Amino acid sequence: MTMLPERLLTGYRTFMAQRYANETLRYRQLAEQGQTPETLVIACCDSRAAPEIIFDTSPGEIFVIRNVANLVPPYEPDGEYHATSAALEFAVQSLKVKNIVVLGHGRCGGIKAALDTESKPLSPGDFIGKWMSLVAPAAEAVAANELMTPFERQTALERISIRYSLRNLRSFPCVDILEKKGRLTLHGAWFDISTGELWVMNPETGDFLRPDPELVDLQPGQ
Repeated sequence: MTMLPERLLTGYRTFMAQRYANETLRYRQLAEQGQTPETLVIACCDSRAAPEIIFDTSPGEIFVIRNVANLVPPYEPDGEYHATSAALEFAVQSLKVKNIVVLGHGRCGGIKAALDTESKPLSPGDFIGKWMSLVAPAAEAVAANELMTPFERQTALERISIRYSLRNLRSFPCVDILEKKGRLTLHGAWFDISTGELWVMNPETGDFLRPDPELVDLQPGQ
């Protein structure tokens, strides 16, 4: 019996021999000087959509918040536990990030659960159900559209939820004030696990565009 799963120990040995060995100075600087990431990424906890891998970032380059379906709750300082709000507050107020990216992805289990009106809670606490109620109005509207296929409904809500999170981000006074001052920029993006494509939200129209380097202009639906 090992202290950790053997796969993790093997991975750690590889990390020490390769990445850490190549970036020892970087890690030591981060330890001594602290972190100064310019970008906060709010992503799903899905194991297939890790932002550090998708964006090929270096240690200390991005600050990441991960939760079910990459949701941001509205600003509600009610004394309850708010992990996402606490991490957001730290990133904006203490780290003073310059960008916030809400990163959604295809085939999201949380979004699938929100669309499945007949699904039963996984436990008496129904934590997922309560969390996904943040997008309940949109889920009900999308689920009722019989002209869309299940895959289309899933993709639609995945992207709508990103817009929901961006709207909720602006309900936080610190985010709203800094954005209006031009010191903070909000972005939305959607990652397709199957193809590896990244779709970026146009901040003016809300359309998701694929920034293919071979295309001169970003066109909706391309």
